[in-house]
Amino acid sequence: MRCPFCSVQDTKVVDTRLVDEGDQVKRRRECLSCKERFTTFEVVELTLPRIIKRNGARQSFDETKLRAGMQRALEKRPVDADAIEAAISRIKKALTVKGEREIPARQLGELVMTELSLLDHVAYVRFASVYRSFEDVSEFTEMIENLQKHDS
Repeated sequence: MRCPFCSVQDTKVVDTRLVDEGDQVKRRRECLSCKERFTTFEVVELTLPRIIKRNGARQSFDETKLRAGMQRALEKRPVDADAIEAAISRIKKALTVKGEREIPARQLGELVMTELSLLDHVAYVRFASVYRSFEDVSEFTEMIENLQKHDS
């Protein structure tokens, strides 16, 4: 592993830990030349399905877009960054387990809504209102009533 400080390739692993429910390996490394320490993460490279958009266009799964959409819904909400990353990992795992080469964007949206409903109800309503293109207040009211029924 190349040192990010001096670019020398001789580094040693000082500490190794499993993180993200065992889906990642976190390694603490030390450069043998400049003695600086840094952290690396190892993740299994998964083949995720292509997403079929509503207009029929197909595009590769983009974790950055997924994260941005979830963060937009969770903006100014008291949700820990680790919880968001864990939710993203569960979504990716669910997509991988399906074993499909392509899935409709609707399925991905439903997975996101499920995870958001577990993280924060306000974020869930925000995301769902945009995702499902709510037209009037009655649709909001219906969704909130359903959330309240499931919480009791």
